[in-house]
Amino acid sequence: MPREKSAKRLSEPAAVVIRGPEATRISGLSVHASLAGEIGLRIVRGDYPPGTILPNEAKWSQTFNVSRSAVREAIKMLMAKSLLASRPKIGSWVEPRERWNLLDRDVLAWYATSPDREVFLRTVQEFRHIIEPEAAAFAAMRRSDEQMVEISQACREMGEATHIQERTRADTRFHLAILRASGNELLVPLGVLIESALDHLFVFVTREHSDQRRAQSLHEAIERNIRLRRPAAARSAVHKLLANTDEVIELSRR
Repeated sequence: MPREKSAKRLSEPAAVVIRGPEATRISGLSVHASLAGEIGLRIVRGDYPPGTILPNEAKWSQTFNVSRSAVREAIKMLMAKSLLASRPKIGSWVEPRERWNLLDRDVLAWYATSPDREVFLRTVQEFRHIIEPEAAAFAAMRRSDEQMVEISQACREMGEATHIQERTRADTRFHLAILRASGNELLVPLGVLIESALDHLFVFVTREHSDQRRAQSLHEAIERNIRLRRPAAARSAVHKLLANTDEVIELSRR
């Protein structure tokens, strides 16, 4: 049987607006994209666990007061992200979590705002430990002068930032620039994960217990060793930065 959560009826302007104590407001999108966002968020946060058969088109249409064609397009979007599968006479069901496309920007955004934030932060950090030290070492060996300018500028802008959003944007650009400078084309698509997931992580870290002077010093050490083409030292500098972030996340749990 479908597992359904109650939802209030919506008007249908340019975007779907979900109202209620646990609702998410999504604006500036097409109706089907907004609807996909609302359903996708509910799936990722666990309202509809893997294996759950979702309400049919008619039920979604009635629940959100949207057309059935909008529902079909929303379902197609979620299938493309591997959150859902569908079959005639059965309907749509939630796919196992391991099949979800976590490199998709939308899925990452839903994941980052799900209640189990701590799991998300740990997952992002594990990814960073696997990827970033070696990416920095390769960048130290392979970076071009233009790429070095980009890395250095982002690092400098971090230190000059006057508010959290500005610092977070510069921090993300810094790590993306290093990933590109590594010279490995297979790492470039992971920039989507870096850009989306690290935005959420860096905002959290900066707002919590982070010592900004120490964090800036650690970033500058990475920049310096890449600039001086010292791969082993660049790798070590990234390990120190990641250890510092691990400490901040651990402190937030206490």
